[in-house]
Amino acid sequence: MIFSIKQAKNAAPLFAGWQETMIWSCLQGVMGNLYGDSSQNPVSAMAWLGDFCFLAGKPDRELALFWPKKVQNFVIMVPQDAAWEKLLESCYPQNARKVTRYATKKEPDVFDREKLRAMAGAVPGGYVLQEMGEALFWQCQKTAWCKDLVSQYEDFARYQKYGLGVVLLKDGEPVSGASSYTSYEGGIEVEIDTRKDCRRQGFAKICGAKLILDCLERGWYPGWDAQNPWSLALAQKLGYHFDHAYTAYEVVRG
Repeated sequence: MIFSIKQAKNAAPLFAGWQETMIWSCLQGVMGNLYGDSSQNPVSAMAWLGDFCFLAGKPDRELALFWPKKVQNFVIMVPQDAAWEKLLESCYPQNARKVTRYATKKEPDVFDREKLRAMAGAVPGGYVLQEMGEALFWQCQKTAWCKDLVSQYEDFARYQKYGLGVVLLKDGEPVSGASSYTSYEGGIEVEIDTRKDCRRQGFAKICGAKLILDCLERGWYPGWDAQNPWSLALAQKLGYHFDHAYTAYEVVRG
């Protein structure tokens, strides 16, 4: 049987040392949910937030196969170690794609603000860089390509409290944006999206630079976990440093 873990302190030791902001969100009770083989004394646990699931402790097949009721049919599962990797591959032999992701170092004082201001100020003529207000929030919620900029916040009030974002507009329509995919106490996890027909024009760098500056003004840390080498390259242009590569599984529920 799988239990919901309401007291985060019961699961916290299993995730000790894991420098992942989405885990912090779950442990702090800001966003996401914790599950395990016991609610009080788990030896196996998962932190589930948005499209991500982090598996820690002793590998447990029942937990690896568990999907919360409200979750859609896709998730990125991140194993804590090789034993969890082996278990996930046995649980999802046909519908899990093994991928490599790239973590960046958590370095609050690393950013060059002047360089970021120059990047954020390079908005081309005919475009407007605008903060994520309520109208843009709901517009992004209804637009497939940029939904993830705000998808983890049920309403604008919660986004306004915990989130932060900017959107690049052309004729009043979003073409690129940078926002908080998730939030934790003291920061966010960065999400950047650009409309397919507007990519490779430097828009992501403009939006990313402005979001980082806005976070720094609030005293927040903008966490960046790169999906691929291109995302890592953008992060490095903005001032992040590579930490390590790690294994994840993109799983489609059969």
